[in-house]
Amino acid sequence: MVPSMPGDEIEEMDRMRKIIAEHMVMSVHVSPHVTSYVEADVTNIVNWRNKTKDSFEKREGEKLTFTPIFMEAVVKAIKDFPGVNVAVSGTTIIKRRDINLGMATALPSGNLIVPVIKSADQLNLVGIAKAVNTMARNARDNKLKPEDIQGGTYTVTNVGTFGNVMGTPIINQPQVAILALGAIRKVPAVIETPDGDFIGIRHKMFLSHSYDHRVVDGALGGMFVKRVADYLEQFDVNRVL
Repeated sequence: MVPSMPGDEIEEMDRMRKIIAEHMVMSVHVSPHVTSYVEADVTNIVNWRNKTKDSFEKREGEKLTFTPIFMEAVVKAIKDFPGVNVAVSGTTIIKRRDINLGMATALPSGNLIVPVIKSADQLNLVGIAKAVNTMARNARDNKLKPEDIQGGTYTVTNVGTFGNVMGTPIINQPQVAILALGAIRKVPAVIETPDGDFIGIRHKMFLSHSYDHRVVDGALGGMFVKRVADYLEQFDVNRVL
């Protein structure tokens, strides 16, 4: 027991916080965590979203946030590197067929919950956007069903929501990897052109990929997060939804 000091306030953890605490300690105990970092230039995405979000909301009745765009890139990268979409059971590796993306979501109480977008690889960007908004809304309104938080195969957490540039997320067992999205920032960057290099203002963000070193080595973990960044940087600014 930790002794209290005069003036301290004692508060018992609520049930959800106890479950989260046990889950996090278990994850660190079970999985040797490694984290790889990549910086991505998302200027094209920022410009495209600014151009598209009003018409999207008018047509679909939903806001277009950055999250579904990032989720789409993650799905593409998982297809390229399915080794991050697995689970470990003893000494066996379970290779998941479905790509069920968990999205870590902060509740009004301050606790954390991870609703899951099932078969995210079967959805287009509009479908992912609607699923993200529905899950986030239901989480805030305490309307998630038990099945909404089950069956995840890979998790994404957006630490940029809180103004953080990067994080070292803890794996959501029994998954073997989790990606943290940092805040998008305007930064000076070197721009390469046929006429030479120039300094310009670009929108950039860090991606932090934590993975289970029992089954995901540095090469796979690092190549995966680099591929996510590549998909983000190659985003078509002329894309039509």
